Amino acid sequence: MSQSSSGKADMKLFWACFIALVATSFVFGVRANTIGMLQDSFNLSESQKGAINGAGMWPFALSIIFFSFIIDRIGYKTVALFAIICHIVSLVLTLRASGFQDFYWSTLLVAVANGTVESFINPVVATIFSKNKSKWLNILHAGWPAGLALGALFCALLPDTKLFFHAVWQFRFALCFIPVVLYALLILPRTFPVNERVAAGVSYRDMLKEVGAVGFFIIGSLVYFAVMQMVGHEASMRDSLIVGSVIGLAAGAYTHSFGNWLFIVVLITIGPLATTELGTDGWMPELLKLSGPDFPNFATWIFVYVSVIMTVLRFYAGPIIHKFSPIGLLVISAAIAITGLILLSNATGWAILAAASVYALGKTFLWSTTLGLTSEQFPKGGALTLNGVSAVGVLFLGVLGSPYIGYKQDLDMDQRLSAATHSALYAQVKGESKPGIFGSAPTLDQEKIKALPAPQHQELETVQAASKRSVFITIAILPSFMLACYLLMFVWFKTKGGYKPVDVAAPH
Repeated sequence: MSQSSSGKADMKLFWACFIALVATSFVFGVRANTIGMLQDSFNLSESQKGAINGAGMWPFALSIIFFSFIIDRIGYKTVALFAIICHIVSLVLTLRASGFQDFYWSTLLVAVANGTVESFINPVVATIFSKNKSKWLNILHAGWPAGLALGALFCALLPDTKLFFHAVWQFRFALCFIPVVLYALLILPRTFPVNERVAAGVSYRDMLKEVGAVGFFIIGSLVYFAVMQMVGHEASMRDSLIVGSVIGLAAGAYTHSFGNWLFIVVLITIGPLATTELGTDGWMPELLKLSGPDFPNFATWIFVYVSVIMTVLRFYAGPIIHKFSPIGLLVISAAIAITGLILLSNATGWAILAAASVYALGKTFLWSTTLGLTSEQFPKGGALTLNGVSAVGVLFLGVLGSPYIGYKQDLDMDQRLSAATHSALYAQVKGESKPGIFGSAPTLDQEKIKALPAPQHQELETVQAASKRSVFITIAILPSFMLACYLLMFVWFKTKGGYKPVDVAAPH
């Protein structure tokens, strides 16, 4: 199915997909701006906060991978209905949560719903606009920052509201029903197209060949980590590599392919990309809340500001992509993102606004343009390659990226407070070490912090502010790696006469 001459029917379906994505990120935005409140209410450590943020990511990947294998057989409408049901059930469970484990599992189900949404909206839009994929996938993914901004905006405008509920956090998560019900009403009447890979007669095995042995090794290793976390077991790197190797060898034997090498490069970069964008999004309100000026909910407003910039720019991605090409835009964006993260690590007060502007400009096009490049360069991979990229990115973030950000904060705070100048303070607030994927992490006891006299509390916040800002430097390493990979791809395309989309219907 291609875009109709009037564009009317296609655009109705496009906007239904757009609002579905808004609903997924609205929940993300509310959680990112409420996680500190949950920490205070339920005495969560930084690592436990990281685990909750991680649970909001890696189940997304499991659901998107699962449905990518079967979505062409069961149909997009069936998958969309499953997403709606998961969203509603997960929000009900969230409202009934009473501690870390409850939030962990309800967040996990939210992520399953989010991944299910992503599994159908990307291939649908790529099929509708098969001749202009990068532009329209960028516009589609303007829905992500739009939802983030709306979710954060509600938190900022209604900071203490708890209508009909016992706690503010319950009211905030109840608001998430609004976009979920809206996208359900928009999706239900729609008729969905046949994927362009299926329409072009590309076989199921040829679709798998694009991913190949190496691609399935990467996916299999990360999936093993995620499943082990889900069942409550620690996964060793050795076991992960063994499982990934078995899956990769089986895929290689069936497809007789190592995978498209360019697709493998994209897979290698998407994990760092996801942590650069989504990982920073999830932590930003917490990382900035002690460094900003004396302005109510400053960190939340920065979160909204960054999200609005991304929303607006993605709507105007078409001319920018035309000027620089998708790979050129990725090179430029990675360089700007590095600069923005370094600036954020040193910014305090209103200077954070300028640093956040640079960071927003850098990260705006990374995810959506990567999806556009994947759809244009590997159309034979259909929903699998397009959704597989998103899955690997979120798996990496959920299993390793987000928990590591929390773990680094716990370690950094321990090192700073262990210094002689703060040792007396540390003795007053030190909590019990708590286990995590990277090992036992030192913690601070939130109840003890609440009991601190004003001078000690101010001393602690000063140390915490510096510690949280330092995390941005750690994150900046990731887009530096991405930049090197993008430059390699840029040079390769130059040797081939420049960037050109691949036509799946063309003879090979």
